[in-house]
Amino acid sequence: MIKMGAGGRMSEPNSPSPVQRVPHTKPPFTVGELKKAIPPHCFHRSVIRSFSYVVYDLSLVFLFYYITTYFSLLPSSLTVLAWPLYWTLQGCTLTGVWVIAHECGHHAFSDYQWLDDAVGFVLHSSLLVPFFSWKISHRSHHSNNGSLDRDEMFVPKPKSKLSCFSKYLNNPLGRVLTLAVTLTLGWPMYLAFNVSGRSYDRFACHYNPYSPIYSARERLQIYISDAGIFTSGYVLYLLVLAKGMAWVVCVYGIPLLIVNAFLVLTTYLQHTHLTLPHYDSSEWDWLRGALATVDRDYGVLNKVFHDITTRTHVAHHLFSTMPHYHTMEATRAIKLILGEYYQFDDTPFYKALWREARECLYVEPDEGGSEKVCFGTRTSFDTSEDSER
Repeated sequence: MIKMGAGGRMSEPNSPSPVQRVPHTKPPFTVGELKKAIPPHCFHRSVIRSFSYVVYDLSLVFLFYYITTYFSLLPSSLTVLAWPLYWTLQGCTLTGVWVIAHECGHHAFSDYQWLDDAVGFVLHSSLLVPFFSWKISHRSHHSNNGSLDRDEMFVPKPKSKLSCFSKYLNNPLGRVLTLAVTLTLGWPMYLAFNVSGRSYDRFACHYNPYSPIYSARERLQIYISDAGIFTSGYVLYLLVLAKGMAWVVCVYGIPLLIVNAFLVLTTYLQHTHLTLPHYDSSEWDWLRGALATVDRDYGVLNKVFHDITTRTHVAHHLFSTMPHYHTMEATRAIKLILGEYYQFDDTPFYKALWREARECLYVEPDEGGSEKVCFGTRTSFDTSEDSER
């Protein structure tokens, strides 16, 4: 067994709470049995219902923008408050739009692949996401979740491969800096330079049709994705000429930063937890890998983010073509079968982010366990972290 190290988490001061780890043995149930437990209608994809979420989210997006046209009438003291409120509401709503495009990438939007691709391409391109490029690498993530060798994102490193300065960042100030960089630059750095992604034998980039992420038959889709990004970039350029850089940054740029931050945050918290196992290639199998994720509670944002990035991510990994509006019902149905293989953490997401950043830094063999499986644990680089516990 392998453990993940860093700081500590406790239910009471100076008294660590026990961690109930997800079993890493082969489950006593099959995917087929889980599917039989879910009402058949949960797998039905409705074009009308799916588009209703698109219309609803985009209506809010345009409403929030329309309200900004009256900000100039406000006194300066209120304008200072109005813009941050707009950025927050718009950023959260656009994250919901991002999730709908994500649904399209999984063929969970409708029964028509061409329609899913068209809607996903338009929505993601408008958020500067190379849709088909992301879709291919994300498909690989779902095919290899929990694998130390083949997963595509947030793959934990062994302690021996941590950078030399990692231990100097394992303190409150260092974590604030690390999280700030990760939440603001993490997504574009992943797309452009494969930062935090799977290790390849050569440079990997989501914008490069010849990247090792893609096969020769997928190159045309990468060119199309790049064309979508260039088109959106050109529209933004025209808006800068017409409205000015400040207008574009305030209306579009800052909400987009919030979208990117939530994307990184939710993905990180879905797959980073002390209780979750990771497997090497000789131990990994698809079902155990799919179960190596955790559902979380984001409060009112659950509905804004359409649940699959929050409360129903386990079900999403098991049945990724299921539309988001059925995943809550499906989750309730399979929890009885999953038992201790199901993980849910209701810690507020901002507290969970800080905790996981402190505790989940590396993996290493666990004493007396299998070296083919890794878990988190409460360790640190040195005893200086004890003051935080």
